[in-house]
Amino acid sequence: MERSESAETRNKANRFVRFSLVPFLLLAIPLAEIATFVVVGSQIGVFPTLGLVVVTAIAGSILLRIQGFGVVRRIQETMNEGGVPGRDLVHGMMIMVAGVLLLTPGFVTDTLGFLLFVPAIREAGWSFLRNRIVILGDPAPHGTGPTSAYRPDRGAQTIDLSEDDYSHTGNHESPWRKPDQD
Repeated sequence: MERSESAETRNKANRFVRFSLVPFLLLAIPLAEIATFVVVGSQIGVFPTLGLVVVTAIAGSILLRIQGFGVVRRIQETMNEGGVPGRDLVHGMMIMVAGVLLLTPGFVTDTLGFLLFVPAIREAGWSFLRNRIVILGDPAPHGTGPTSAYRPDRGAQTIDLSEDDYSHTGNHESPWRKPDQD
């Protein structure tokens, strides 16, 4: 009985720590940005500091476009092969977050954003998340791509009708008839 109570207490403490971190980050990141602006601005001046912010935003949007299209292409290739693109989806989300961080004015967020554009950093994030996420769903339409453990082969999906099975006149009793057919 004591073991379950201590495990429950630890779970509550873990949840408290996770939730108390968010307000701290909401306060710490803007304060770090302000401090960085003051330090950089005092060293190189106001206009060069503002210029750096604009240049990092432009560079971030270019990197987002280049790497984003690459990830979309890899996701399509994986799905066409009948696989589940979990790794590429996580990489795509990290690239999207990197783009948002780079478009946000500030040197701390820019540094975090540029780090997320590095493939080795994203791969480390994927290896951390790999066993913590579950991907559900059918990875490819039925009848396309090789079979996999996620999608057993269901055979042909084509329904072939003969002329006896189909007619153009329709059934006047059917609720699926066209409204102008009486």
